[in-house]
Amino acid sequence: MLQKIGNIAGPRVLEHMVDVVLYLEGERYLSYRILRGVKNRFGSTNEIGMFEMEQDGMQEILNPSEILISESDENPAGSVIVATMEGTRPILVELQALTTLSVFGFPRRTANGIDFNRLTLLMAVIEKRAKISLSNQDAYLNVVGGIKINEPSVDLGIILSVCSSYKNIAIPNDTVVIGEVGLTGEVRRVTQIEKQLKEAEKLGFKKCIIPENNKKLLKEKFKLDIIGVKNITDAMREVRNSIKVYKRGDKLEK
Repeated sequence: MLQKIGNIAGPRVLEHMVDVVLYLEGERYLSYRILRGVKNRFGSTNEIGMFEMEQDGMQEILNPSEILISESDENPAGSVIVATMEGTRPILVELQALTTLSVFGFPRRTANGIDFNRLTLLMAVIEKRAKISLSNQDAYLNVVGGIKINEPSVDLGIILSVCSSYKNIAIPNDTVVIGEVGLTGEVRRVTQIEKQLKEAEKLGFKKCIIPENNKKLLKEKFKLDIIGVKNITDAMREVRNSIKVYKRGDKLEK
């Protein structure tokens, strides 16, 4: 039995007595739900199931990546597609960032779907390593679809989406970004990269920005244009090579 705050009621001995503890997660105003196992006596807890609430009840979503990526043909600044792993399942998710000039003395930071402290840390990395001043900017980050992401492989996507919004530069919507970012601005290797690349290839993406150390160790060949980067500056330079810059309303210039 769960309390209203989401914790198991009673002493933790109750949790140890049962074989499985499952949580059904989701935003209140969205129809998508994620079934996550946090304790399984006879199996892994790293797997999730994704469902959509319909008239006949909850129906399984066989390809969550298609649901979590925006269907809009437009390519706004601040949007980026990232790849993450939920257990053994690769999922592509859209991140949306928005930066605006703060009207108060203390800039506001809001994170929906990722850890708030992770967002503030990565923004500090942007200021120190990329020499971009965000001290007078409110920053908002949202994970489309109401899913929550804890894996650090989305770090590079978070940084690029924030910089994209700040510079008003759109990241090409055929590009997927994967990579963990350290405090010195280096892009660190992530695990199970080949599964994530296969998922991106299956969904028709053309380019993927990944850590340089991952690119060196790839054993399979992909139709994707795979670009390896060593730090966040390299990643920003690669994005600039194929950007569309927004100037004055909806007018686009290459």
